[in-house]
Amino acid sequence: MSVLTGRISALGLTPGTPVGIMAPNGLFWVSAYLAALRMGLVVVPFAVTLPTEEVVARVRWVGADALLVGRAQAEALRLSLPRSLPVVVERKERLVPKPRSAPVELPETVDVDPDQDALYMFTSGTTGDPRAVRLTHRNIQANTTSILGYLDITREDRMLVVLPFTYVFGLSLLHTHLRAGAAMIIQPTFVFPQAVVDRMVSARCTGFAGVPSTFGMLLRSSTFGSTAVPSLRTIQQAGGRLAPALVEQMAHAQPQAKVFVMYGATEATARLSYLPPEELERRPGSIGRGIPGVDLRVLDRDGVHVQPGEVGEIWASGANISPGYLDDPEATARKMPGGMLRTGDLAKVDEDGYIYVVDRVEDFIKSWGHRIASQDVEAAALYLPDVVAAAAVGVPDEAAGERVELVVVRRRGSLLRGADVIAHCRERLSKHMVPEVVRFVEALPMNANGKVIKRDVRAMCLRLAQEPGAGQGDDVDDADDAGCEGVKVG
Repeated sequence: MSVLTGRISALGLTPGTPVGIMAPNGLFWVSAYLAALRMGLVVVPFAVTLPTEEVVARVRWVGADALLVGRAQAEALRLSLPRSLPVVVERKERLVPKPRSAPVELPETVDVDPDQDALYMFTSGTTGDPRAVRLTHRNIQANTTSILGYLDITREDRMLVVLPFTYVFGLSLLHTHLRAGAAMIIQPTFVFPQAVVDRMVSARCTGFAGVPSTFGMLLRSSTFGSTAVPSLRTIQQAGGRLAPALVEQMAHAQPQAKVFVMYGATEATARLSYLPPEELERRPGSIGRGIPGVDLRVLDRDGVHVQPGEVGEIWASGANISPGYLDDPEATARKMPGGMLRTGDLAKVDEDGYIYVVDRVEDFIKSWGHRIASQDVEAAALYLPDVVAAAAVGVPDEAAGERVELVVVRRRGSLLRGADVIAHCRERLSKHMVPEVVRFVEALPMNANGKVIKRDVRAMCLRLAQEPGAGQGDDVDDADDAGCEGVKVG
């Protein structure tokens, strides 16, 4: 890290200057991140999956004065970046100086105000255009302390990391394990879930963390449920609601491991709540209560606490809440009035104050005068063992207002039909919630963090509905690049 710190220092950037980092998880990313923070710079992480033109646009928008990039990313961006933009490219062999090399003179550590911006993190953008969230040094310190207050991470732990550090959940793993002095095992790809299980065993990992899509693939497309991983003692899940069927399966897959179901937001630095593992069976579907240092409330439209069973919006306050969005005072005032965070998630509470997310405000389906939680439809479908992933959306319909369509990823080699899914949902859901159309795809559209992009799912359904023969009878093939098959059941 010392050599890299010297290279960044040579750019002559002043504290508070934004610098981008675009590289895969690894020693270079971590070294660049820590070096930039040490100098009081504001880090702007860019996902390696971003198109080149989007990277260039975001660099200009945040006003980044330098870019720290991996070798592969440097080659891809070589002809697109402004010539005036300084670029520090990964030199793997020089991250750690050779023992005989001359000592590197490092710049003095900058005395940083805790309330100074440390990060500009782009939101997931699963329901709308992403925004840049300002996160301060105090935000990071507070959330890291809170997480370590309920997760017993020690120097003996070995976390298997599949989530990118450009995502707040992945970055929180880095923060907590650095603070605890624990080890991190980087798994470069999740394309082959079985390879993740094999690495978990061979590296004797004690921890694993993922989002719903991670566990859907791991539980239904690998031997995670039948392979003994005796070293694994902690499983963390966040990044969206995991269907109860998958929570149950996960808890039984590795019974020696404690399962922590958590909830958070980019605007909250990472975590907002957790469900203690001992409450997993007693409170299925719950995200728990606020983590230490966070006040989590479910309020109605008048700002009053809802009664048990009533639906309201989750609001949060604490030292981990962002001061706002970069250069967007209107969105800041709307989303974070008075320093509190409006999450946009609707939820219920039980008599003991445990919270249960119903759905995102934007993801509710309005059909035949009913408001349907898309997550309830998805959860029902996921009780079918051959369903790896599912996304329910509302599609404009002249009669219903919106009709419920379900897009499903099947287990490889499965013969599951759309009619089977419909019949299964009829057994578990009210009549108005049963999907009218089921479409099978090879993969759901996801962002770099593994979260389903609902607006892209909706666009896919609209496009397929316009194709010749779409939705006309049982098991009608729709010509689709993703290998999509649609079925409409009356």
